[in-house]
Amino acid sequence: MIPILASASQTAASAPLDGVAGWAVSIMETLGGLGAALLIALENIFPPLPSEVILPLAGFTASRGSLGLVAMIVWCTAGSVVGAWVLYGIGALLGRERTRAIMNWLPLVKLDDVDKTEVWFDKHGRGTVLLGRMIPIFRSLISIPAGITRMPLVLFTVLTAAGSLVWNTALILAGYWLGEQWTVVQDYVGIFTKVVIVAVLVALAWFVIARVRNTRMSRTSGETGDDAA
Repeated sequence: MIPILASASQTAASAPLDGVAGWAVSIMETLGGLGAALLIALENIFPPLPSEVILPLAGFTASRGSLGLVAMIVWCTAGSVVGAWVLYGIGALLGRERTRAIMNWLPLVKLDDVDKTEVWFDKHGRGTVLLGRMIPIFRSLISIPAGITRMPLVLFTVLTAAGSLVWNTALILAGYWLGEQWTVVQDYVGIFTKVVIVAVLVALAWFVIARVRNTRMSRTSGETGDDAA
């Protein structure tokens, strides 16, 4: 498998790239590692710039000799940490009380749900941040509750860097080996992302259905109690 991927990178020619791909490669070839870090930081803050596009492109760019493979991984991981810091800061500025007020304003959400989530995050926050950096969608979002709960910044940074290093290395290596066929990575990660989205929607639907049913049962019980009185 690896020899085939390696041969693909060796046959990578200078086929023109357009759209986001062309823009991203242009930035990385112009600014080098700093450009790669900037793109990944933006990808963390603005999910419309997906990592399944930027990271394989970073590997592809490295395969063209613009920057060494190891250097590209280091720069991209640094960019991931910087982007996560921004979202952590947003969570910290938002704070626990504002978060509770917002959650209390949302329909079907109770403050008890928020309290349980905080307790759960206090117990499992380390593993959540580490593994969350390897899951699409959650890669960025996980930094916000870490900021809200004021996870120690040094610990947050170490966990974020470790999780990002694994994710970034996998996608950058794939892009490096595949060369101009880097879109294969995008296709497979895209499937993974869709699975995550479906799982989130199913969980959300289950939560809404269960909460509506419990609310109706509570009202029915209350009305029955009033009639009995």
